[in-house]
Amino acid sequence: QVQFVESGGGLVQAGGSLRLSCAASGMTFSAYAFGWYRQVSGKQRELVARIDSGGSTNYAESVRGRFTISRDNTKKAVYLQMNSLESEDTALYDCNLYPYFEPYWGQGTQVTVSS
Repeated sequence: QVQFVESGGGLVQAGGSLRLSCAASGMTFSAYAFGWYRQVSGKQRELVARIDSGGSTNYAESVRGRFTISRDNTKKAVYLQMNSLESEDTALYDCNLYPYFEPYWGQGTQVTVSS
């Protein structure tokens, strides 16, 4: 079955960097578009960045220029490099298909940015 496992989150000071990883299994990875999403408790989940099967990317306005999404088809992995982190970036980060498919949500990885 399809599974996404996220890692790389943690506690970082404002202005710092983190690199999130998402390992995918149970799918023909190279054929799909993927997204990184984030959710703050009590708020709606939002799309942070997406990458299509050809490598084209798109970002939320709030992270454009600071975050970079990438993929490695040989490793079946999607990455999110996050630089110049701000307290507003604090959230639980998940990866999924783009558009997302509800049953595929994993545990996510928590990112906490201290100011």
